[in-house]
Amino acid sequence: MSGRGSSSRITDEEINELVSKLQSLLPESRRRNIGRASASKLLKETCSYIKSLHRDVDDLSDRLSALMATMDANSPQADIIRSLLRS
Repeated sequence: MSGRGSSSRITDEEINELVSKLQSLLPESRRRNIGRASASKLLKETCSYIKSLHRDVDDLSDRLSALMATMDANSPQADIIRSLLRS
């Protein structure tokens, strides 16, 4: 028995609901670009958005590392940055 019975199949209604939820997670600027898009276009746009978020995180991480390298490790500013990183 493969475990892929009819009870595990996703319905069109469930797909539409998931697509709607996914679209609501995208920022307004990206939602405007796709309008009432197909699930395929929405998934591509979501992947693109996630990649851009990864680039932003990498950039911010690099900038933060550079900033930390120029600071006195015992300074109040360094303490603030460390506390932000822990939260």
